Amino acid sequence: MDKIAVLIPCYNEEQTIAKVVKDVREALPEAVVYVYDNNSTDRTVELAKAQGAVIRYERKQGKGNVIRRMFREINAHCYLMIDGDDTYPLNCAREMTDKVLEQGADMVVGDRLSSTYFTENKRPFHNFGNSLMRAGINGLFRTDIKDIMTGYRAFSYEFVKTFPVFSKGFEIETEMTIHAVNYNMQVENVVVEYRDRPEGSVSKLNTYRDGMRVIRKMLQLYRNYRPARFFGALCLLLVLVALVFMLPIFMEYLTTGLVPRFPTLIVCGFMVLAGIQSFFAGMILEVLGAKDRRDFEYRLTKVSSEKERYNEDK
Repeated sequence: MDKIAVLIPCYNEEQTIAKVVKDVREALPEAVVYVYDNNSTDRTVELAKAQGAVIRYERKQGKGNVIRRMFREINAHCYLMIDGDDTYPLNCAREMTDKVLEQGADMVVGDRLSSTYFTENKRPFHNFGNSLMRAGINGLFRTDIKDIMTGYRAFSYEFVKTFPVFSKGFEIETEMTIHAVNYNMQVENVVVEYRDRPEGSVSKLNTYRDGMRVIRKMLQLYRNYRPARFFGALCLLLVLVALVFMLPIFMEYLTTGLVPRFPTLIVCGFMVLAGIQSFFAGMILEVLGAKDRRDFEYRLTKVSSEKERYNEDK
């Protein structure tokens, strides 16, 4: 088992990958650097190998698929994940790994948004999207994660081996964050500098397509991890709409004794029934979620025991 494994997912990063690997080796000389190539068509693999990185491959396209492969194959006390585009300086790498190795953090978030991100990043919709996601997730899940979408993170062995990767693309960072929050894992924030990509280096993130995927993933995870609130809000919405349309009918009935719009009344009745069903569905799923969190603690204990066995074998 490695003490520190540095994980670099890459797709066509020949302009920057050599510098990133070199910087990592200078900042964390004891670390093993893994570059996972995701079907690059340029010299990414050749240049990373020349700097001493261990090269591995993921043929299914998408950052989420690459991270699934990384987490499945690598065993380490601490994992540091960083992008291969040279947008993150390595001067905070030691602090981030120390929080995992010495302070027991499960995930350390490299917080770009509290430093230079908004001045360095030249894509205004990315800036808006990052702010929106931070406000949305912190509000929905009642947490205080400073940067939801950062690709610069450190993880414990326990986090990596209990994290089920379902995302295929860039929504993976959102999934990681909500996983840690839902299972009450220790999350730390470290402010890191951000610099924009060098000229000629092209981002693989599509602002609109991937942005919509991230928002959809956030709502999906909110439904899965907070079902009572999600379906409770849906119940409230259905009942309120039904009451808005039923109130004039009820007032007219009190005045004249007649019910003038039976179809509207029937639809409103079905809406109230749907709201009640939604409420009880949320309650049932909340109970199942509580059981899942209890089962997670058993899985976490099992993973910790596996880690101890690795240490004893070593």
